[in-house]
Amino acid sequence: MPAQPVIAVAGSTGAVGGRVARDLAARGIPQRLLVRDAARAPELEGAEVHVAGYSDAAAAASALAGVETLFMVSASESADRVEHHRTFVEAAARAGVRSIVYTSFLAAAPDAVFTLGRDHAVTEEMIRASGMSWTFLRDNFYMDMMELFAGDDGVIRGPAGTGRCSLVSRSDVAATAVAVLRDPAAHADRAYDLTGPEALTLDEVAQKISAVRGQPVRFHDETVDEAYASRAVFGAPRWQVDAWVSTYTAIASGDLAGVSGDVEKVTGRPAQTFDEFLGAIA
Repeated sequence: MPAQPVIAVAGSTGAVGGRVARDLAARGIPQRLLVRDAARAPELEGAEVHVAGYSDAAAAASALAGVETLFMVSASESADRVEHHRTFVEAAARAGVRSIVYTSFLAAAPDAVFTLGRDHAVTEEMIRASGMSWTFLRDNFYMDMMELFAGDDGVIRGPAGTGRCSLVSRSDVAATAVAVLRDPAAHADRAYDLTGPEALTLDEVAQKISAVRGQPVRFHDETVDEAYASRAVFGAPRWQVDAWVSTYTAIASGDLAGVSGDVEKVTGRPAQTFDEFLGAIA
């Protein structure tokens, strides 16, 4: 029996990458886990662990030698994230990786309202130019993060207005990634918009959280100036504050309101609604 193609999973210590790695292991699919700290790598049947950060070109190229398909979760948010991505993508190409499955962002563009969406647009272009085949999973904001948007007082604050956002669950993103990794040729050179089946305002998000949790959560629509002022107390660098505030202005712009059927098209099952998601973790 011929050996199975080698799949590498980067980000297996994180929420999405960890789900992908566990799913592949449960299916008996061998994989190579690329991590920065071997002690944090999940212990999975059929998985071998390699230590390689995105910014370490030599380690990444060594870890990716013999890999055919790479699942690349975007790096942690930082001022130089694009350069980390560039180093890693170039290392993958040198190592002979044939295809990359990359977690991008919905409406990624050089002028995206959500400032971190611009990083994803640049990364998509460098992957296209690498000579490897690619699949982009353009995730919308995660349902999993919505409750964390509320402060200790139960208020979600930001300049989102009445804009809508087609939130997606991390589990749906991971399931889509696994489907692509199992048959990368069928998804070569395609971009999928990964959203839930509905677009909600943040007022509706707050109401749904309140109904399920039994604790009051509400949305307060700040002005942009108020949003910058309320976040100044954290002492974060300007690029990070811009990202925080543009999370809400991107929703207000309408860029994140589109509803796609790509989750169902790739996985064969409907994407979770926000109500279903909340109920599953109640």
